[in-house]
Order: sequence, then C-alpha cells, then structure tokens
Amino acid sequence: MSATADKIASVRASIVRRDPEQKEFLQAVDEVFESLAPVFEKDPKYLEAFERLVEPERQIVFRVPWIDDNGVQQVNRGFRVQMSSALGPYKGGLRFHPTVNLSVIKFLAFEQTFQDSLTTLMMGAGKGGSDFDPRGRSDREVMAFCQSFMTELHRHIGADTDVPAGDINVGAREIGYLFGQYKRLANNFTGVLTGKDLRWGGSLIRPEATGYGCVYFAQNYLAHKGESLKGKRCVVSGSGNVAQYTAEKLLQLGAVPITFSDSNGYVLEPNGFTQEQIDHVMELKNVKRVRISEYCAFSETAQYFPGKKPWEVSADLAFPSATQNEIDEEDAKQLVANGVKGVFEGANMPSTNEAIEVYKSASVMFGPAKAANAGGVAVSGLEMAQNSQRLQWTREEVDAQLERIMKDIFDNSLAAAQKYSLKDDIQAGANIAGFLKVADAMIQQGCV
Repeated sequence: MSATADKIASVRASIVRRDPEQKEFLQAVDEVFESLAPVFEKDPKYLEAFERLVEPERQIVFRVPWIDDNGVQQVNRGFRVQMSSALGPYKGGLRFHPTVNLSVIKFLAFEQTFQDSLTTLMMGAGKGGSDFDPRGRSDREVMAFCQSFMTELHRHIGADTDVPAGDINVGAREIGYLFGQYKRLANNFTGVLTGKDLRWGGSLIRPEATGYGCVYFAQNYLAHKGESLKGKRCVVSGSGNVAQYTAEKLLQLGAVPITFSDSNGYVLEPNGFTQEQIDHVMELKNVKRVRISEYCAFSETAQYFPGKKPWEVSADLAFPSATQNEIDEEDAKQLVANGVKGVFEGANMPSTNEAIEVYKSASVMFGPAKAANAGGVAVSGLEMAQNSQRLQWTREEVDAQLERIMKDIFDNSLAAAQKYSLKDDIQAGANIAGFLKVADAMIQQGCV
C-alpha cells in the first residue's frame, strides 16, 4: 500500500471515528471518497483539503418552541450546517420533515458543496431544517413554527453570509412566513432567502428549476449517447415540486412520464400523463395537500398501487425525485430487469451506494444528484443575482441560463472523468469537477 493510500485510509477512519452514528453523512462521504481516489493519488495536497472539507465550518442546533391551535406548547429541533464558504456565501435549502436530524443535514450540506461548485456560480454550501412536519397543520400553526424557527436562525444568515432556500415541505408558504419574520427582526428587505414569490423578489422558473434542470441534464447525457428523450417512457417518483416539474419538462420534450408517488404508494397512467393531468397533480399536492391516491378520482385510466414503489413498472428512464435512499440494491435490480437504461436523480442521494453499483454493472446511464438536480440551486443563484441588481429577468432569460448551466455541468463532469481515464463515468466526473474547484479555493485561502 502506498503512503497516499495509507493516508486515505487514515482520513476515512478519522471521519468514521468522529461521527460513527451519522450513517447518511458517512454514506455521502464514502460515495465521494471512492471517486476522488485518483485525484489524491495524483496530488496528495488535495487529500488535506478534503480532510478539512468534511468537517463543517459551523454546525448550529437550536430549540424551536411554538404554540399549536389547541394552545398547547410544541418543541422541535432546528438545524443549520454551514459547510463551506470557499466559493461564496453558504447556500442551500431548509427541509421540514420528521426524519431530519444532524446526520441528514450534514449529508445534504456535503452534497450541496459539490453541487453548488458545479453550477459555476459564486456560492458556498449549507443546509438546514427541522424535524417539524407541516402536513396536517393549519396555516396559523405553520406560521407560528416558521416565525419561531427564524427568530433563532436570523442571527446566523444574511445576503452575503448564508442564503437558505426551500427543500422538502418548505415551499412558497413557508418561505413567505420565514422571510416576513426575518424582515421584521433584521429591519431590512434583502435577498436573504431564495424561492420567494415573484411579487417580492423571486425569480421566474425557480419553482420549476430542479425538475427542469434534471431533464435538461438527462437530455445532454442521452445526446452524448446518440439518443433523445422523444418517446421514452419515464417512471418518476415523488409528487412534490421536483417530480411535478420533471414530468412537465419530460412531456414538453417528447418523453412520456407515467408515474407519480408518495410514501403511501404510486399512481400509474399507462399511456402517460397529459399536461392537464399534471396540473391536477399540482393542485392536489400544492393546494389541497392530499395523498396522490386522490388523483384516481380525476382519471378513469389511472391505476393506484398502495404500499408499492414505481420501480416495478417497465420503462426506459427513471427519475427518482422523492427522498434519500428510495432506491436500494433490490430496487435497482428491478429497474434494470424492467429495461431502464438511465437513472437521473432529482432528489438528493435517492440511490444507495449498492444501487449505484448495480447501475454501473449494467451500464445504465447514471446522472448523480449533485449534478442532475443542480438546477434548483442554480436558479437560486440567479435569483440572488437579480436581487442584487434590483431587477427581474424574463422567463426566457432564466430558462436559457438554466439550460446552459445544466449543459456545462454535464460537459465539465464528462471532461473531468475523461481526464482521469474514467471514460464517461459521470458520477466520478461530477465529484472530481465539483471538488477541485472548492479544494483549489480552500488551498489558496489558507488553512482556515
């Protein structure tokens, strides 16, 4: 074993020793570590940068007390992990979900570091959230929680320090309440959050950006293989913002989206969803906030499969757009057996490392989350630019920028893979390209 290999093993052991219980974070680190081995072997200085990068610059954990509609006190836990400011202000979403804990937020912040770097925009990386579940809560309860959450968080963020955005269960309603409380406490109107309403500083295309961007990424990968999206049957998981706009853009580009899902099961449209049907899914999930099974009352052709995942459906492409680790090894084997030739991740780390190995063994095209779902944070960066200019760009301008950024991410990931003799391993290429930009900035800025 070489001296560099010994050092790699030592760094890996120290990461595990420091946080042995943080399984999601360690999974994310392992996935990147393996990809970066050729970089460390070629130039060991980058291993020292990685050793610093895996330790967040700041981890903030705080109490969030609030009163529900029955006058009863509730207490949740809030988090903000400020991972890296090497390339700009911390940037990344807030997630409100019962599964949120420090390990989940750290993994998301770590992934965000590479993703934000890949966009080519001047953004650092962070992530935050709470174990609060807004489902089933009244608007007044959600407002009470958001105001309490921001009362603590506001002292740690700012337009040039840390700019949060939405994530799972943090949409337009939550961003509005959070921004209102920040403005009240800070006594200024500034672009401290992205994903805002268009009437007070938001950007066109922002709600669509993650889903649209994922499809643009897939389009570039398919073009590299001499193929197109036209006529491809696509299984989409989830039914939130990312899944909705993934399906919409797939339809616009000639593909056939055939599923949506939630934690209770999935719905299948055998002939593909129409725009009218996608609009109805949006109404069910964004306005009525009900389960995806309710869709079947709208469509005579829909089939609902309770307790099942959409990966059992035969298709050409898969777009996991729900949550982390939704595809395990057995799911991946099922996808391959059903004829899927490409998996493009709209959610954050939806495939386990074992599932990724199945994709690679079967030569399935794989668009990893840090590259394929970077559209959301890319347009967040464009929203920050518009806020700084006190301007709002047209829909066409933002969409063109998004399409260009996603092409650049694919091209840069492919080039990095080929530079290190990894052919068209886009997963490794994305890790390498994202890491090198951050690592070079860290080295130039000194041991801080």
